[in-house]
Amino acid sequence: MSGQTILILGGGVGGVVAANRLRKRLDRRHRVVLVDREPSFTLAASYLWVMTGDRRPEQISRPLARLERKGIEVVRGEVERVDPERREAVVDGRLLSGDPLIVALGAEFAPDAVPGLAAAGLTFCTLAGAARLREALEATRGGRILVLTAAPAYKCPAAPYEAAMLIDDLLRRRGVRPRVEIALHTAEAGPMGVAGPEVSAAVRAMVEGKRITYYPEHQIARVEERGAHFADGASVDFDLLVYVPPIRPPKALTGSGLVDDTGWVRVNRSTLETRFPRVYALGDVTLIPLAMGKPLPRAGVFAHAQAEVVARNIARVVRGRAPSERFDGHGACFVETGAGQAGFGSGDFYAEPHPVVRLRRPSWLWHASKVLLERQVLWQWL
Repeated sequence: MSGQTILILGGGVGGVVAANRLRKRLDRRHRVVLVDREPSFTLAASYLWVMTGDRRPEQISRPLARLERKGIEVVRGEVERVDPERREAVVDGRLLSGDPLIVALGAEFAPDAVPGLAAAGLTFCTLAGAARLREALEATRGGRILVLTAAPAYKCPAAPYEAAMLIDDLLRRRGVRPRVEIALHTAEAGPMGVAGPEVSAAVRAMVEGKRITYYPEHQIARVEERGAHFADGASVDFDLLVYVPPIRPPKALTGSGLVDDTGWVRVNRSTLETRFPRVYALGDVTLIPLAMGKPLPRAGVFAHAQAEVVARNIARVVRGRAPSERFDGHGACFVETGAGQAGFGSGDFYAEPHPVVRLRRPSWLWHASKVLLERQVLWQWL
């Protein structure tokens, strides 16, 4: 009996978890092929620790080729085009096909959407950016650090707030915090708004409790060498600009029929199936509306859970069984606050009329739990 080829586009958390689960649940007659343009998997959840110098880039990176030891085929290349009807993809001019097809291409950063942003600032949202930012923070002796979100939609809702608090902690450890002003400007109305007003207020209190000035609903319009200019006409000078970039859908999906007018992939929110038979999408590339009107946050915890569901259902179908797994919208995240502590938020994001999320107060226990999770991900999946 001949086997099937499952093609996975994207080697982030979602793609790697799906590949591992499929390889474990299917016998070797079936091929599991993972495609990514990067040679290595890097754990984005640890980029903030690279920013503070608590991790080196090589500590949170693993070659994707290590998956080949498990029987997962790894193809390195740029996904140029996707044909969901044929379940095919063009990768660096090479045609690959799979049945089923999993699209886990993530979201692309788009700092160029704000004039001057990339030239004047640094970001912790990429591994290289976090490493450069670490050097800049080590050189900081005084002045104003401006942390901002460049658009209301971005990856990981907690990240900019964690970044501001971890920068505060780093400067305190270095003894220069009294000479540095930290200001946080965000395009959204409040921290982690999708989690509800109580969680939002709690995170804001954490930030302001560290003498970080917070300016919500402050959309950046353009950036010059030492000045940020906002849509309301306000301008702020800075000595160091730290930003969370806007995001956009992957170019490879343009014209594919997978995306709607927003450019993102709409899926069945329980099974992650697209409108094309045996084509699934998961993680940041998707747009899943919630009852409250906001989309499900783009975060690794959701990509991980969705990948588990998709992989288990595909494995059941390949073995001639009916799919039974459902993604229930539950998720959790750590909120790093500095000084070896973190808060922990978890809840049901599919709850109606709005998500039900609880935020536990910061403690060393939650920080230690994130450290353990980091180790688990890097050792278990790669």
